[in-house]
Amino acid sequence: MFSTLRFFEGFCLSGITLSLYVLRIELCLPGWRFSMTMVASFVMLGGQLLMPGVAYLCRDWQVLQAVIICPLLLMLSYIWIFPESLRWLLATQQYCRSKWIMGHIAKKNCVNMQQDPDNILAELQRALQRKPKKTCIVKMARTRNLWKNIVVLCVNSLTGYGIHHCFARSMMDPEAQETTMFHDFYADYYTMAGIAVASCLALCPAVGLMGRRGGLLMFMIITALASLLQLGLPNLLGKYSTHLNIGNSGTLKKNFSIAFSIIGMFSSHAVSNLSIFFCAEITPTVIRGGGLGLVLASAGFGMLTAPIMELHNQKGYFLHHIIFACCTLICIICILLLPETRYHPLPETLAEGESYTRQPLLPPRKPGEQRLLLAPSESARDYTRVHDTPLFSMGLRSGDKAGHGRSLILCLANRLYHFQYTSMLLQKKWNSFEGFRHILTKSASNNGGYCICSETRK
Repeated sequence: MFSTLRFFEGFCLSGITLSLYVLRIELCLPGWRFSMTMVASFVMLGGQLLMPGVAYLCRDWQVLQAVIICPLLLMLSYIWIFPESLRWLLATQQYCRSKWIMGHIAKKNCVNMQQDPDNILAELQRALQRKPKKTCIVKMARTRNLWKNIVVLCVNSLTGYGIHHCFARSMMDPEAQETTMFHDFYADYYTMAGIAVASCLALCPAVGLMGRRGGLLMFMIITALASLLQLGLPNLLGKYSTHLNIGNSGTLKKNFSIAFSIIGMFSSHAVSNLSIFFCAEITPTVIRGGGLGLVLASAGFGMLTAPIMELHNQKGYFLHHIIFACCTLICIICILLLPETRYHPLPETLAEGESYTRQPLLPPRKPGEQRLLLAPSESARDYTRVHDTPLFSMGLRSGDKAGHGRSLILCLANRLYHFQYTSMLLQKKWNSFEGFRHILTKSASNNGGYCICSETRK
């Protein structure tokens, strides 16, 4: 019974976390989205730092459970305090609720709704008859760029949370089952929490200077280097300790392992948080909850690898670490495919999310340098003469508003039409030439001069 209730408790907490994250992102302006996300992260870490003190005061786990759950009862009042996301309501065409919320906000801010120079309320009134249109996350599979971006961020989130446990496990002595730096639970706990706080502090200037993609790439590179050095460098020190005149190689290997573990936990925590935030900005409003849920589910699967290793008594732990180290190298390449979302508005529809394409990681050095992924095609030609053809005119009269592919088909048809027309003219000229040659041949034979016919043939 206890395990079942704990399962439903974790299930509900995941939904609360997802809903709060999405609502916070959609309520903030583009310049404040990352700042508010970091404030929420610091509040969560503050609660994590207070937890050992609360546990020490409660002494009993039943009392501790009641103390933790009581603040959640305050969330029942959120339905009256916080309105529904107006961005999501407008994106899903729920205009009746949108109009009510806009009126409520205008009333709270003492705004006169009769003065509407942009005619927003008039347009909203005309659109009230439309039915709500919600989009399923499955439609993401029909896109070209959006599903790729979400899959890349899912892999990043899984790798960040999965390798974080590998670094944490490396700080422990596999024989004594205790940390190599401290022999106290509270010291170990506050060390982990302090690393997380330092990671969030480093995220703020890094993302501010390099953007979302640049910051994610930098922390992923640090994670990969820490993982590879931790796997290879201590073994090399043990192998060449006699050549390097190292007396106590075991202590040196342990110190190197601890140092790389701290660096790895620092960077992997940043990768995990930034991957989730990146997905919230890339995913369109109509499916933002579903896309963010996929990334959070990947993060949960990465955390699930920790108890799986414990069940196997740490057998295969080295291979487990190698697999995640290889995943970090793959993620470094995949991050280069992501677009930059800093200072960009949130996409509302699938079409807007699909328009987010990759841009150069570094700004162009020359003013005229091409910023897009693909340069303009050199084979572009002028098809303005297509408008003068009967085929194009017929298509316009029939109301055919064709796209680019339709225009190319019309151009090919136009070229074929001109080719047939030219062939017909050449055929007429050739027939005229044959008739003229026949007349010359006949007149030459009547005059008894065959040489004129020969010269004509030449």
